[in-house]
Amino acid sequence: MASHEPHWWLGEPLWETVAKRGEKAATYFWPGSEVTKGDWNCPDYYCEHYNGSVPFEDRVDKIISYFDLPSEEIPVFMTLYFEDPDHQGHQVGPDDPEITRAVVRIDEMIGRLIKGLEERGVFEDVNVIMVGDHGMVGTCDRKLIFLDDLAPWVEIKLDWVQSYTPLLAISPPPEFSAKEIVAKMNEGLQSGKVENGKNLRVFLKEDLPSRLHYADSYRIPPIIGLLEEGYKVEQKNSNKNECGGAHGYDNAFFSMRTVFMAHGPKFARGRKVPSFENVQIYNLVTSILNIEGAPNNGSDSFPNSVLLPDA
Repeated sequence: MASHEPHWWLGEPLWETVAKRGEKAATYFWPGSEVTKGDWNCPDYYCEHYNGSVPFEDRVDKIISYFDLPSEEIPVFMTLYFEDPDHQGHQVGPDDPEITRAVVRIDEMIGRLIKGLEERGVFEDVNVIMVGDHGMVGTCDRKLIFLDDLAPWVEIKLDWVQSYTPLLAISPPPEFSAKEIVAKMNEGLQSGKVENGKNLRVFLKEDLPSRLHYADSYRIPPIIGLLEEGYKVEQKNSNKNECGGAHGYDNAFFSMRTVFMAHGPKFARGRKVPSFENVQIYNLVTSILNIEGAPNNGSDSFPNSVLLPDA
């Protein structure tokens, strides 16, 4: 995430797809939008480099200002990003009153956006999609698993671990057998002698449930551990006492779901759609813009289940 080298950014984001089709796109802080890649060069005025100190009001006003441009200069696709309530969720968990205050603040910003579009007489002509990228679940130290507790079965060294929570990712040196490490870890975790051990399941990446689509990339470490909801992995017991929030657990957990709302000429008023995975949104947007998208993991039929048919 700290690098803007295109080598590390796989896939084709919507702003690149729009630019490839010869249309204008504008991005305000969406992750990866600063990366120059393909036909997208993060153009001045249409692409903001991330700065978390920029007030939310300024972000909304910049998006609204695009509608004051001559028609040929108005982007056909725009993104607007807020860190909240994710920021607060990590600090205090999803159920703290601070989250309610953060949601109220975002609600005010959405109201500011709608008002600006209404004042320009375009609110009913613009398709607006509001979406979160994930849910959030509370985590506390009473739900901890320590890798050092597995020492009687296998030693997991600090420099082998690429991430601990919510997805345990281990990349041992090539002289070690990943299969053997997985077997020994699971033996210890299921022994009843490791605190909270039964709340962690360890896999070779190729043995992960296929629905997760998390095996094919060379960048995925060979050993992956899936945690039960709200549990955390740490290397050793530091006797810290903290509670917060996290996301990135199995998307089968209801707590990992997020919000999807939409308004505009392509969406029926008052309609509810069944839950879906966020990978579907790419094709939803390209269908609205009537442009050809890049190959992706969404289904071609999904937009037809959500959008109004063309008149």
